[in-house]
Amino acid sequence: MTTNRFSGTDSYIATDDLMTAVNAAVTVGRPLLIKGEPGTGKTLLAAEIARSLNKQLFEWHIKSTTKARQGLYEYDAVARLRDSQLGDERVNDIENYIIRGKLWEAFASDEQAVLLIDEIDKADIEFPNDLLQEIDRMEFFVYETKKLVKAKHRPIVIITSNNEKELPDAFLRRCYFHYIRFPDHDTMEQIVNVHFPDIKKRLLQQALESFFDLREIPGLKKKPSTSELLDWIKLLLAEDISAEDLQEENTRKIIPKLYGALLKNEQDVHLFEKLIFMNRGAAN
Repeated sequence: MTTNRFSGTDSYIATDDLMTAVNAAVTVGRPLLIKGEPGTGKTLLAAEIARSLNKQLFEWHIKSTTKARQGLYEYDAVARLRDSQLGDERVNDIENYIIRGKLWEAFASDEQAVLLIDEIDKADIEFPNDLLQEIDRMEFFVYETKKLVKAKHRPIVIITSNNEKELPDAFLRRCYFHYIRFPDHDTMEQIVNVHFPDIKKRLLQQALESFFDLREIPGLKKKPSTSELLDWIKLLLAEDISAEDLQEENTRKIIPKLYGALLKNEQDVHLFEKLIFMNRGAAN
């Protein structure tokens, strides 16, 4: 039986706080605004909610040039002009040139859907405010056809932000907010086991120790994320690198094998190498 209570999935480890936030947002009918470090599963959450609750997913990935109206609909005036020049009878019905956006598709769904508005902070600062009425009232007006579009069912709206811009207070008031904290050691162990159920426990523990030690280095421009850890472990397994190999690297204070999966810019690599050199000197 389908339920509207989210409790994670077999491939997505959700903390109690996150499950509570999702279910609270669904209960009050508010969009769930998700923030957190890159790689903490913000975008993936919407897909997992849809899979868990057996609902259709509509994904609207925001770019710097995205306008709010594109989520509602777009009027293809160029196509209509071209068809009129060709004598196409389609030009007599303007609805042939109205292209539905993701909000419209979610509104028109015969059953409650999940709508992802991904990285809302990438767009212009006015973008969130331009969606206030539509998200509040679950309806919008199509001026070209003079028709009002109303949601058949209020979708479960998941909005992600990477904090690139401050979001307007009026928009924040309409959202239920949750910050996904970076997974602790135990949660990360569960996440890795979901993706690599056959990994040896000693290798997993040593890899996690190296990973969290790396994240603790002060001054890193980009801390490695969950997705980068999973990539690194995949490479360790493919290259048959053992827990003893990783432990020896830690003992000898040398840069870890396949570090390119974890450190993504030269500044952080140089910083790590410098710290290793200083630690060697101190050990001697």
